[in-house]
Amino acid sequence: MLKIAHHPIYTYSLPDGHRFPMAKYELLPKYLLDNKICTIENFFEPQKVSEASILKVHTEDYYRRLLSLDIDEKEIRKMGFPLRTELVERGHYIIGGTIKGSEYAIKNGVALNIAGGTHHAYADHGEAFCLLNDQAVAAKYLLDNHEIHKILIVDLDVHQGNGTAKIFENENRVYTFSMHGAKNYPFKKEKSDLDIGLDDGTTDDAYLEILYSTLPKLIKKVQPDFIFYLSGVDILATDKLGRLGGTINGCKERDRFVLQTCKDHKIPVQISMGGGYSPDIDLIIEAHANTYRVAQKLFF
Repeated sequence: MLKIAHHPIYTYSLPDGHRFPMAKYELLPKYLLDNKICTIENFFEPQKVSEASILKVHTEDYYRRLLSLDIDEKEIRKMGFPLRTELVERGHYIIGGTIKGSEYAIKNGVALNIAGGTHHAYADHGEAFCLLNDQAVAAKYLLDNHEIHKILIVDLDVHQGNGTAKIFENENRVYTFSMHGAKNYPFKKEKSDLDIGLDDGTTDDAYLEILYSTLPKLIKKVQPDFIFYLSGVDILATDKLGRLGGTINGCKERDRFVLQTCKDHKIPVQISMGGGYSPDIDLIIEAHANTYRVAQKLFF
């Protein structure tokens, strides 16, 4: 059975009366159920990740300051939102969902997290709506607690996974691959094991041609036991933070190819949602829902 991590706490009232813009995290589970893509049995509520697991990746100084909200204004500006205890708590449950989803993926072939993809979080600081790095912590957890010896991270969010790249720059058991907008955030890129920067306006055909030729070669080279996939839908031309030229059909084909490749090679894959910032929330939900449709169709 397809297993999907979903913790019900996703939006919080902020001091100025606004709500953090996370509507898609509330709307997507309902859409999946209403359209019979999933049933309630597909969802699980994750447990909070342990402090010990977080400290395998994040520095103790940063983690302690994060817990006590002892973060200066410059650091908070990098994070992109007012820091609240609830947001720090949320990060713990997101990681818990990615870890448990990874274990479900080992058992079932694939699992997804309604949230996650916090790839801009570094070991010692947060950036761009990312406080703690869910797939990085989960990767370290698998290496330490399962018979997993080599991990491939496939990051297809439109923004480079800079935090993830930096965290694993000296870890040869984790291979980081990021395909992203070359001129998009972060403007100072880190060095992944493989970076492919795409020109503004890159269309489906060009995007998919690169992916088709790259991923099978990577799997042959890396020989991973496990794959983490960040399936951001901010590659759409409509995305206000994207700058690429993708369509919803191209995004769906991207997901199909990644998951079919994982299945063909019998490599379990955990999927975290990543970005999606098109003005039309319905388009964002449909694009994300396609990832779940593809996973259900291919694996179950």
